[in-house]
Amino acid sequence: MNIEILRLLQSILHYSLHFLAPGIIAFVFFKSQWKRAWLIMIATMMIDLDHLLATPIFDPTRCSVGFHPLHSYYAICVYFLLLIFPKTRIVAIGLLFHIITDWQDCYWSNWILLNSK
Repeated sequence: MNIEILRLLQSILHYSLHFLAPGIIAFVFFKSQWKRAWLIMIATMMIDLDHLLATPIFDPTRCSVGFHPLHSYYAICVYFLLLIFPKTRIVAIGLLFHIITDWQDCYWSNWILLNSK
């Protein structure tokens, strides 16, 4: 398959998981307040502001997980701890799902790089 098509599919999957999947999670698990839960989970994408600390800011071959401060393994541990508390649970789910989305993106990028040679 053409590399450009794979990259396009990767982007579609990545941003669908960032925007649509939290909506589905919110609707299934937080029915009574799904719109609020979805907006909170979308707001957790603010953790991508840590990309501004990197040089270059965007590198399509760089994996965010484990590289950027808010994508670090220490931060991920904090996100898991936030699951314990009901008041921070929706935020924690949004943050963890964001990390999972970025993680799968790392694997997809590596797969494309390996198969483009």
